[in-house]
Amino acid sequence: MRQPSFFIPHGGGPCFFMEDPAGIWTGMAAFLRDLPTSLPKRPGAVLVVSGHWETEGFAFTGAERPSLLYDYYNFPPHTYELRYDAPGAPALAARAAGLLRDAGFVATVDPERGLDHGVFIPLKVALPDAAIPVVEMSVDRALDPAQHVAAGQALAALRDEGVLILGSGMSFHNMRGYGDPRFTAPSEAFDAWLDAAVSRPGPERAAALSNWEGAPAARIAHPKAEHLLPLMVAAGAADGPGTRVYHENVLKTAISGFRFD
Repeated sequence: MRQPSFFIPHGGGPCFFMEDPAGIWTGMAAFLRDLPTSLPKRPGAVLVVSGHWETEGFAFTGAERPSLLYDYYNFPPHTYELRYDAPGAPALAARAAGLLRDAGFVATVDPERGLDHGVFIPLKVALPDAAIPVVEMSVDRALDPAQHVAAGQALAALRDEGVLILGSGMSFHNMRGYGDPRFTAPSEAFDAWLDAAVSRPGPERAAALSNWEGAPAARIAHPKAEHLLPLMVAAGAADGPGTRVYHENVLKTAISGFRFD
């Protein structure tokens, strides 16, 4: 059975594993926790595109047992002891890099790099048994949206091979805006545009997402595009319209997640 692809929010740092008396992250955690129940079958592997890894061209983690990168700062000590001991998938990394190279992209496998928090934090919620092999994919630091849509198109065949493709980022990512009510309306305007763009068929969606900077409040929502580009890869890996499967105001900003079949 063909696996879907998703764009998921990964929250803020290790947010799901800290005290949260206000329930800020409760809804997002519930969405991630329920995600596996919506799959046609248990994936054979997970390929996660993280907005926290930028490289020249694209890169994939190739370790047999990837380490973790605690790339968040000033959080409680216990959050630097979190474990997610999922196996890697060097063969999948090589296969994915080969698909991109065949499509004309620069793509490499990094046998040393570990999984950053854009990968292991949401997976620790969604797939807590850490039994499914995981490969992380970078974004190209040129931050060209059309290039990332095309990369997703090149990787689409993996979905028929039992691979779940997850784009891990945030649909709104402006650190100054979180918790500030002045950013609520701009975030909602961008979110409404994003939902409409994602729901279009593949070619129309690709054109819209490739020109996302023309969306309302685009550069307010994303001063830099690295947390949006995983969406481009997930969307590129599917032809049919996408569906918004998560939507919530978090820290006074609109946040969404999307599924592509």
